[in-house]
Amino acid sequence: MPTFSSEKRIVVLGASGYIGQHLTAFLNQQGYAVTAAARRRKWLVAQNWPGVRCCFADVYHNASLRDAFADADVLIYLVHAVSDDDDLLEKERQAAQNTLLALKDSTIKQIIYLGAMQPEGLSSTHLQARKLTGELFRMGDIPVTEVRTGIVIGPGSAAFEVMRDIIYNLPVLTLPAWVSKRSSPIALHDLLHYLSALIDHPASEHRVFDIAGPEYVSYQQVIQRIIRITGKRRAVLPFPLPSALISGLLISLITSVPTPLAKALIQGLKQDLPADSQALQQLIPLTLTPLDDAIKQALDQEANCVLNSAEWRNDADAHRRWRPDYAYYPKQAGFRLETSASIKALWQVIQQLGGEEGFFYAQSLWRLRARIDRVLGNKLKTGRPTSNTLKIGDTIDGWKVIDIIPGQSLSLLFTMKAPGLGRLTFTLQDHGERRSLDISAWWHPAGSRGLLYWFCMMPAHLFIFRGMAKRIASLARQKDRCGR
Repeated sequence: MPTFSSEKRIVVLGASGYIGQHLTAFLNQQGYAVTAAARRRKWLVAQNWPGVRCCFADVYHNASLRDAFADADVLIYLVHAVSDDDDLLEKERQAAQNTLLALKDSTIKQIIYLGAMQPEGLSSTHLQARKLTGELFRMGDIPVTEVRTGIVIGPGSAAFEVMRDIIYNLPVLTLPAWVSKRSSPIALHDLLHYLSALIDHPASEHRVFDIAGPEYVSYQQVIQRIIRITGKRRAVLPFPLPSALISGLLISLITSVPTPLAKALIQGLKQDLPADSQALQQLIPLTLTPLDDAIKQALDQEANCVLNSAEWRNDADAHRRWRPDYAYYPKQAGFRLETSASIKALWQVIQQLGGEEGFFYAQSLWRLRARIDRVLGNKLKTGRPTSNTLKIGDTIDGWKVIDIIPGQSLSLLFTMKAPGLGRLTFTLQDHGERRSLDISAWWHPAGSRGLLYWFCMMPAHLFIFRGMAKRIASLARQKDRCGR
């Protein structure tokens, strides 16, 4: 059987997703020539993967796919829609068909598709969509290797983080009914190893493999393992919470995993997901990471994965403030408006944050928050730099500049006392005749206290950010009219 060398170019389609970003870095370290393709090209570029080609790719835009596939040999397809049940299957169908169309004139010789383990009998729409994508790919002429997996144990894995958040955020656990269902959790590193190794084991015909971890366990057993490893004392009530209640609002209250993602995930947890990975083990022998070790590694790596990301820029103060009980995913609230003001004027106004205009809106609320912090014993440095421009490391009252891209974005670390880690971002985009300004707060809550703090502050955030954005846009329009 022919094999590919590390000189061949690999396209990771969906490189900005959870598995995609880890796989791109892994393949890059293995010496493969990698094209990282996703809709969030700026985010990809900000990861600074050495030698990785980053390009915009949208599965609903054929021209962008053709550009991504140029001169490539292997496609690793990691794209999955997260949407309501009514249109999920159709979106997955369109994405797969568009990809097949773009592949017709490409140099791609192999497709590796990461699907999902399929239950016996009826399955959720989420799992049906994964299955449909594999079936459509197998209608094409390029050999497809579909690998199906259950939950992944790793920092940022939605399934893992939901279970972790349940433990950290609820002092008494009334577990949903789906925790009795079973799966074969696999460590993130083991999954990446399989996906990487399949590149050098190309198929001559379509094939499907199950990827399974070393144990077939219930989700309740996984939760109990996490409780034991973290040392949390949690009472588990014997009666289950109806699964119908674990949706929408309740999900947003008990976990920081984005609600659409968590809802789609939980759909797939309501059935046993048996796996037979013997065929894959024969092709690619691998000593699998024990479940307990995988959990420990995931918990140990969470802080580095969050704080080393482009959003946090590995800030030293953020590292000092991080605690093990901080949620991996941040809560987010903000306001976005469009304006006729120029990017130059908007940026000039944003640079004056903390000056004569203060924080541009509701000054009494900002001052009240600072007073509360002083009462709590946090001695903050007040004021802002005398310079008209900001730079990384500058402090503005209770905030520290941790990232700045002139004319595009400003990111500030929240340094006041509170149960969690937060940042405030200002983002500008030029849309031709109009410009957009987005002001957002991002909050990694510390357990139930951090969630309570977030939900108490969120109404104020929405009120303040709206006023801030409007005031910044108004001041920028004034600058444009004055020609400054």
